[in-house]
Amino acid sequence: MREWELLEHIRQSSAGQPVAFPQVVIPPGDDCAVVRVGRESLLLKVDQVIEGRHVPAVASWRGGPFAAGLSRGAFLDLVARKAVARVLSDIAAMAGTPVAGLASAAVPPAFPGDAARELAEALHRWGARWHCPIVGGDVATFAATHPGPLSLSVSVLGTPHPARGAVLRSGARPGDAVYVTGMLGVSLAPDGLGRHVTFEPRLAEARWLADMLGANLHAMLDVSDGLGIDAARLAATSGVRLELDERHIPLAPGATIANALRDGEDYELLFAASGAVPSVCPATGCPVTRLGNVRDGPPGVVLRAADGSTRDVSREGWEHA
Repeated sequence: MREWELLEHIRQSSAGQPVAFPQVVIPPGDDCAVVRVGRESLLLKVDQVIEGRHVPAVASWRGGPFAAGLSRGAFLDLVARKAVARVLSDIAAMAGTPVAGLASAAVPPAFPGDAARELAEALHRWGARWHCPIVGGDVATFAATHPGPLSLSVSVLGTPHPARGAVLRSGARPGDAVYVTGMLGVSLAPDGLGRHVTFEPRLAEARWLADMLGANLHAMLDVSDGLGIDAARLAATSGVRLELDERHIPLAPGATIANALRDGEDYELLFAASGAVPSVCPATGCPVTRLGNVRDGPPGVVLRAADGSTRDVSREGWEHA
């Protein structure tokens, strides 16, 4: 089963949660779940980083070698950074603010105790960096008979934007413009590191957009699996068609249009809005680029080339399953 098929199965099988469980406002299918506790709405999200999948594999946690010639402590710092940042990127996609997080790790049998301490310290350091203290968690060791890679999971509790509320994937409307923050493509360097372990979650940019646009910020998600497939998720959830112009896609140095569509791990915000949107976030200097428009029509994503030809790019992206 491909990842999009599994995600669609989960979405369909849990669609009745808000009826069966009134505390569930937004069930699986968006960047975060939204639940109601008393009179407050809260954002919930969990994500993980697995050695050999999301970060380079390590031959020996005692002696390395570690990617790019890093020390073990420096490498673990990047692992922890990515684990916290990628879940906060989903909080940003809802225009939320993180409150606190939990971390859970499953470590290989030969994982040294001092490495575990380095990892724990890095998690707390990066949580504090983004005002999301890691307030608890769990650790376990794989059995020697069934050793596994280092697996690190971070869960975060957040709050929606106080005025705009949570920004969902489902609000894009015909006539909206489509925008993206930052640059896309080649987040993975040849040594296995690169921007995918050093990106800045767009929390400040999301707050700025929600403050400025309010209800005119109609839909948003983070681009983690590639522009093609993630734009298609926004289009499908909103029931609209996105028309993007490849001439306007902001490419990272060395990237091609194919990289932007397929590579993933960019963690930029893709959003649909009406009204004027500045080309730069004043608080951070992050560029904001208009890519195209929202139209009526069968849900999907059409990319227009410089010669005027078009093609469907809805299935172009990274899949984890």
